[in-house]
Amino acid sequence: MEKKSTEVCPYQRAWTLDNWIRKLLQNPYKIVGEYIKEGQVIMDLGCGPGFFSLAMAKLVGEKGKVISVDIQDEMLQILRHKSELKGLNSRIIFHKAQPGKLGISEMVDFALAFYMVHEVPDKKSFLIEVASHLKPDGRFLIVEPKFHVSKSNFDNTLELARSAGLEQVSEPKFSFDRAVLLKPVS
Repeated sequence: MEKKSTEVCPYQRAWTLDNWIRKLLQNPYKIVGEYIKEGQVIMDLGCGPGFFSLAMAKLVGEKGKVISVDIQDEMLQILRHKSELKGLNSRIIFHKAQPGKLGISEMVDFALAFYMVHEVPDKKSFLIEVASHLKPDGRFLIVEPKFHVSKSNFDNTLELARSAGLEQVSEPKFSFDRAVLLKPVS
């Protein structure tokens, strides 16, 4: 059964999104490491407590930036606290989005939407907005959980991505997940 599109993981369950078991099953460096270079600008969509944002902040180095986007202030506060402890605050931009609008102005080299597109009420508008923030050689990785997102719903997301001006580069393989790497249509 699929999750209703209006549900988001509440901040009270943030610990389930960042723990040692998840690090074993979904190592952020293995998932995004090949797509990120030092000095890049990265966008972590639905960043939650920062499971990927913190790893990406290390990968972009001191001259890079990670725009950590979430609709919950509490998730951003959790991430801010963790990034302070790790000395990574200067590399992270904490951005509170509205449920229907990202509201950022930066162009990015790479965007990640991990386990969150199924929570977006208007996927087409979301994908159009993400596409508008990708640099011409930018990449956008969408990863969705097989246990929440059926193949037909994932295929529907891919069709919406195509209509938003994105084309498929590859289908990375991750356990328990459906994934696609996209780029702007040239």
